[in-house]
Amino acid sequence: MLALSATTGAAGKIDFNKHIRPILSDNCFSCHGPDEKHREADLRLDTREGATAENGGTRAIVPGKVEDSELFHRITTTDPDEVMPPKKSHKKLSQGEIQQIKQWIEEGAGYDSQWIYKRPAKQSPPAIPGVQHVIDRFIRASLAENGLAPAAEADRITLLRRLSFDLTGLPPTTDEVTAFVADRSPGAYEKQVDRLLASPHYGERMAAKWLDLVRYADTVGFHGDQNVSQSPYRDYVIHAFNSNMRYDQFTRENLAGDLLPDATLYQKVASGYNRLNMTTEEGGAQPKEYLAKYAGDRVRNVSAVWMGATLGCAECHAHKFDPYSMEDFYTMAAFFADLQEVGKYGARKRPPEIPVPPMHAEERIAEIEARLVGLKKTLELETSEIASARKAWVLAQREALGAAAPVRDRFFIEERLPDGLKAGDAWKYTGGRDGQPVFRGKESRVLEAPGLVQHYFLDMPAYEVGQGDTFFAYVYLDPENPPRSIMIQVHSDSWNHRGYWGEDKIPYGAGSDGPAHRRIGELPETGGWVRLELPAQEIGIRPGDGVVGMAFTQHGGRAWWDDAGVASHRSLPPELIAAIEADSPTPAQAQLLVDHHLQQTPLLDGVRQEIGQLEGEVRDLSKNAPTMPISVSVEPRVMRVLPRGNWMDESGPVVEPAIPAFLGKLDTGGQRATRLDLANWLVSPENPMTARTLVNHLWHMFFGAGISNVLSDLGNQGEPPVHPELLDWLAVELVESGWDIKHTIKFIVMSQTYRQSSEPRADLSVIDPDNRLLSRQSPRRLTAEMVRDNALSISGLLVDRVGGVSVHPYQPAGYYAQLNFPRRKYQPSTDDNQWRRAVYSHWQRTFLHPALQAFDAPTREACTAQRPVSNTPLQALVLMNDPSYVEAARTFAQKMMREGGDSTTAIIDYAWTSALSKPPSPHQRRVLETVYTKHLADYSEHPEEAQQLIRVGQHPAGDEDPAELAAWTSVARVILNLHETITRN
Repeated sequence: MLALSATTGAAGKIDFNKHIRPILSDNCFSCHGPDEKHREADLRLDTREGATAENGGTRAIVPGKVEDSELFHRITTTDPDEVMPPKKSHKKLSQGEIQQIKQWIEEGAGYDSQWIYKRPAKQSPPAIPGVQHVIDRFIRASLAENGLAPAAEADRITLLRRLSFDLTGLPPTTDEVTAFVADRSPGAYEKQVDRLLASPHYGERMAAKWLDLVRYADTVGFHGDQNVSQSPYRDYVIHAFNSNMRYDQFTRENLAGDLLPDATLYQKVASGYNRLNMTTEEGGAQPKEYLAKYAGDRVRNVSAVWMGATLGCAECHAHKFDPYSMEDFYTMAAFFADLQEVGKYGARKRPPEIPVPPMHAEERIAEIEARLVGLKKTLELETSEIASARKAWVLAQREALGAAAPVRDRFFIEERLPDGLKAGDAWKYTGGRDGQPVFRGKESRVLEAPGLVQHYFLDMPAYEVGQGDTFFAYVYLDPENPPRSIMIQVHSDSWNHRGYWGEDKIPYGAGSDGPAHRRIGELPETGGWVRLELPAQEIGIRPGDGVVGMAFTQHGGRAWWDDAGVASHRSLPPELIAAIEADSPTPAQAQLLVDHHLQQTPLLDGVRQEIGQLEGEVRDLSKNAPTMPISVSVEPRVMRVLPRGNWMDESGPVVEPAIPAFLGKLDTGGQRATRLDLANWLVSPENPMTARTLVNHLWHMFFGAGISNVLSDLGNQGEPPVHPELLDWLAVELVESGWDIKHTIKFIVMSQTYRQSSEPRADLSVIDPDNRLLSRQSPRRLTAEMVRDNALSISGLLVDRVGGVSVHPYQPAGYYAQLNFPRRKYQPSTDDNQWRRAVYSHWQRTFLHPALQAFDAPTREACTAQRPVSNTPLQALVLMNDPSYVEAARTFAQKMMREGGDSTTAIIDYAWTSALSKPPSPHQRRVLETVYTKHLADYSEHPEEAQQLIRVGQHPAGDEDPAELAAWTSVARVILNLHETITRN
């Protein structure tokens, strides 16, 4: 870039931001920049006023006069005591840089504000004959200035593979490639773009990038690096990208979802962004120190992710290179002072937390809840048919009450069960031994078990239920070991008539709060006999129904049971009896009759049954839902400037939430600014940074480098944009589109610049070795996640289910040996979760999965805007030996043998085409034939080694010949290890 800058500068007028600011920032600003406390010689070079001011009889810069400018003298002198930068800095200006400064001073030493702090504007793109796309017009003009021409469009196979990896992180299928190659319609390429942007795997691809930025992981990071449940946030991000949520709304929900009016469940989940920072539960941790760490981490993350800024550098002193003060750092931290949190957490808990059903379940739950509202209203509305039935019911009740005998108990069981009835297990009589309780008489029945236990009887002569009948049983709960739940069941047409007390631990009839599983109340008091009463109508038994049995159930603990039966007649509440008997009921009595009749009329049994089923479905969908730390706003804690960043020094001034002072002020009507105010400012027209930062990230995804290539630092120590007008044009387009990310991505990938061939060109090796001018596409290795997903996809193992809790791929035994508090033994997933996409893999911050780490995945202890790209022998060893890749190769080999054809050549062609979307060359085919032949001979001689190879992984091997399968597995391992297989061209 220095070579490009020097060339551009010499050819025309110097641009301060492009040519001079980077030189001064890199060599001068640390001593002569914004940090006034550490400024040397009272000289400031980051402003024109400071650079041109008289200082001790000299001026660093005299515009138009190089010979009078002390700066030029200092950078050209050979005197070791005067030369700048000083020798101890180990910095030295090149002759090209000195020449640029000379030319700049001669041209008047014009300054300009840093590009990232100026509001972007759309400039008309250069007019290029025959070129329509805006991106192509900007790029072609730049190429022409440098004497370069664009590359031809990539071939269709390469183009679709590039597009598939870039938009979904997965390779295209053979059928997709064939269809695209055959489609010669004018809109064929655009159809592929639209198809891939609509894929559910687009969200997974985009989420992998976002999760790096926001340092998402499944563990807490500090000390013992214990697990923390955060997968609902990951699923929210995937859904947000798939649904093309506006980026401004996405920003608000991340920073302040909990503060939005009537916040939805997943807006609260989104606010979990504020809780993704590393935390600790170390016993000796100082809570106040860690609260300061958490605050600082949030400032660094927000500024990097949304602003492309290194505001974290101002934690201990004013920023050395950019105009951020220490106060700016702490006023930004103050936005998050309202979060409910503690410095040191308890074991495996990060309150406030909420259970979060899977997103598909949440949608179904919303449907059910809307349906339940209507159904429950139905239970409250009296139709003409129900009103008529109520009148008949009141008359029947009057007649029954007039003829009724006093309330009396009819015993089905008195001490022991009568002879001749069918009885279940667990009938154990105490006989009052050892002081065990008996209600009356000489015996009771005892039930005791660690879990579920029950006794029951059947085949009793049918008892016909009367109006108002109530079933009962006497029970005594052990105060030392009470059950968690107890239940009475009554057999009429079936056992689906149950009432329980205590916790919902007994599964019989579970799924609804209906007659089959009705909660009656809390667990009775312990240490004394209690009469349990269960109204027949509560459990769906109507007058005239026959009862032939009862059951007595408990979960855990110990209890004694005694007399049981039914209380008949006059068991209606006194106020209801008075209303029934009144010739002219008062309005209150009339309403009581309506309400009671609605609760028990058979005309609404279907509605009650549906309510019970739907409520049961909600419980099932919510069962085992993962929890998620979320943001909850409380009274803000005091935030003050910490001198030198020292959390123990409370001498600094108290600050309120505010954006960096040089960027303006928030208008909050005199109220304390909130996280929502911050989010609104980040995506407001007044903020020049957010749109540029996002566009720069997107450009990096599709070209391998940002327009400004230090993605997390668009300040003075970053890189000036190579194509600044294009960056601004795209930033404005993003905002004008309604912060539409899919629109912006489609706009980029539809350009000819994106569609160029990536073939290397000899003419670029000197002019543009890093391809920053984009006279071709840039090939690059797949990301760590894509390498794994690609192998699983090729093999046919990939389970493409979207969302869910984190999964556990195979991992070396003992890898977690150093993890303590608690000690852990890694358990790989034993179901089809083993073959999920890598975006769902458990992310252990301090012990990241070694296969992901080998391919440069970050630990996510902090924001990662750009992953490094290494090329090491360890990567080849992972591809050849990691059980996931060996299993993928063996499964791919089975697929090759079953679908590839009848000859070695046909199978090799099938395998190569499946993996790389095109047939092998004659040379490639010969090499693989040699591999197959050699390995088949070896494995035929050593069948035990063949068995060892084909048994790797949990996916079952078929009935193929072991030696042959092992040989083809070797071929598959070679193909999965090819440079081309793991490269996006």
